[in-house]
Amino acid sequence: MLRITLTLLAVALALVLAFGPLVQAQQPAQAPPTWKQGQPPSMADSPLAPIAQPPGPKAPGEIPVDKIKVPAGFKVSLWASGINNARVMTWGDKGTLFVSSRVAGNVYAVLDRGNTREVKVIAKGLNLPNGVAFKNGTLYIAEVSRITKMVGIEDKLDNPPAMEVVYETLPKDLPHGWKYLAFGPDGKLYFNIGAPCNICIPPDTHANISRINSDGTGFEYVALGVRNSVGADFHPVTKELYFTSHGRDWAGDDFPNDTLHHAPRKGLHFGWPYCHQGDTVDPDFGQGRSCSEFAPPLLKLGAHIAPIGTRFYAGSLFPPQYKNLLFIAQKGSWNRTVKNGYRVMTVDIRAGQPPRYEEFLTGCHEGDKVLCRPTHIEWMTDGSMLLSDDYHGAIYHITYKR
Repeated sequence: MLRITLTLLAVALALVLAFGPLVQAQQPAQAPPTWKQGQPPSMADSPLAPIAQPPGPKAPGEIPVDKIKVPAGFKVSLWASGINNARVMTWGDKGTLFVSSRVAGNVYAVLDRGNTREVKVIAKGLNLPNGVAFKNGTLYIAEVSRITKMVGIEDKLDNPPAMEVVYETLPKDLPHGWKYLAFGPDGKLYFNIGAPCNICIPPDTHANISRINSDGTGFEYVALGVRNSVGADFHPVTKELYFTSHGRDWAGDDFPNDTLHHAPRKGLHFGWPYCHQGDTVDPDFGQGRSCSEFAPPLLKLGAHIAPIGTRFYAGSLFPPQYKNLLFIAQKGSWNRTVKNGYRVMTVDIRAGQPPRYEEFLTGCHEGDKVLCRPTHIEWMTDGSMLLSDDYHGAIYHITYKR
């Protein structure tokens, strides 16, 4: 009996040795990460990759605020920390700052206690909840495929109300699926639906900016041909929509530019994926098309600089020349050999004149070393600026003294 058992084991071992390599060879190759889509074979060994998010927020003493540079008269200080992957900010009616977290999946409430800030988690386990907006006592939150609301949240921070669905039939694609969320002058909620790829012909449901009524009705597309916009605002005077968009990756260090756009009316097509940066037809997807078919960008912002927070200044604390200027927080490049972005820029937009594009805040990288990543902008009631840094999980306060 023992001899038979040993014989069977020997046969089994021989079969494994004989067919094991064949079985292994038939296993499907692991799919490359989505950020590699569009990478040419010549760059297969490229060390370029998205910058890894630290595992948690940095302690105040580890955040190099002293490296940040702003114009004379301005001052930068650390306003809040310990907010994992701090992204978009919006004020409640009663002075609560709500902060989203794309990576951590949380939404936070930050309470100003004078010299300190208290941070509370009011929602967790969400699907890339990047966009937050507040109106009439209600916080609205945009995840990948739905928009929800928390009614009366400022009175219930320690026992948050249930999240009520406003709209839940958005695409579920994760690439560029995170959203900004903003109320327009018309009272509607505006948000982006990003392209589900680096470069492709997207479904009609993607690569756009859309809007709905605050009760979830009235869905409509506002702007088309928009690859990935996670920042937008409305001009304080004209009330027209301006937004930034990220260009494709793996097309070179200096191409294409990320862009600033103006959408004075709905229905305009801004070119992606057929035309890049307003002047270059895509070699694969633009055959038979012309850039003249599409609305050109208002401004080229630089290649791979990742414009995120996009906000007009309507306050009165900053010097008069800053009135109605557009501030753009640039999170910074990864798909570029030499880093670019990692700063806050201003754009002076005047009728009949070319936009003037200037640096406002710098010092967020030294060579390849990341020191901070400017992400989103919110305004204090006194006209000073709050600037989130999702890399450190921090919020900076930029003030001005005459």
